[in-house]
Amino acid sequence: MPGFPTPREIGRWSVRRRATGVIPPPGQRRSMDVRGERECKSCGTRWSYFETGSVECPSCGSRRSVGVGERETHTDTADALDLTAAQRAGSEDVLDALEPATEACREYCRSRGFVSGGTLLDLDDTYLAAAELWRVGVVLAGQHAISDDEQRHVVALLHGAADGDRPTPAAVPASLRGPRGLAAAAAVDAYRTDVRAYCGGDVPMPERDLLERAREHGRRVDALDGEVDPQDSARLVAAVRAIGDALRGDEAGIERARTRLNALG
Repeated sequence: MPGFPTPREIGRWSVRRRATGVIPPPGQRRSMDVRGERECKSCGTRWSYFETGSVECPSCGSRRSVGVGERETHTDTADALDLTAAQRAGSEDVLDALEPATEACREYCRSRGFVSGGTLLDLDDTYLAAAELWRVGVVLAGQHAISDDEQRHVVALLHGAADGDRPTPAAVPASLRGPRGLAAAAAVDAYRTDVRAYCGGDVPMPERDLLERAREHGRRVDALDGEVDPQDSARLVAAVRAIGDALRGDEAGIERARTRLNALG
């Protein structure tokens, strides 16, 4: 495979992954069945928990509230991705942005989910960009200098991730293919977990088989420390998105998912 890393490089990256917790441990993200509407005991204001993720009353600030309405599956508890501090830190030297960016993206991804109030969300580009920037930060941490291509890549993620903008597969530097691939593999695993929660643990066929195929591809990417063609990472993500479309009622999503998975071999 062109650009495949040496065993020494793989070992260094693998050690970094284990030492820094690049991949969240299994079971860290949990599904909740919650009542989507809250009512303040102090002033009677009602608001959507699914929109705010908070039990604090938006009118009076009281935390004495109760859930009302039907319970719905909910896994998404993240606030918007905020990279302002990282952008400010890297205004003169992009390397100074890596630590705050890595931390912000780590916290964002760990609190993100793909089921909101019983609705299955898409595997969105903001999540993917944050997952990639997190891993880029780990790979480049501690370096005193990076290449121009790496710098452009970091800057693009740093200023585009919050809006769901990230470099195209063709623009990913060879040295940063690993983070792109690992981000895709982790996203597939996270999305699969939430699809199971959305379906109450019983994913219908043929979506279940397609999800398992995507999972196996993701495992292979992970075993290679992400070092695959970025186009293949994109195909894997596209396949999982198509499965999500199918579960939301788009029957054509089944064939789109098969086509993309077949292209991966």
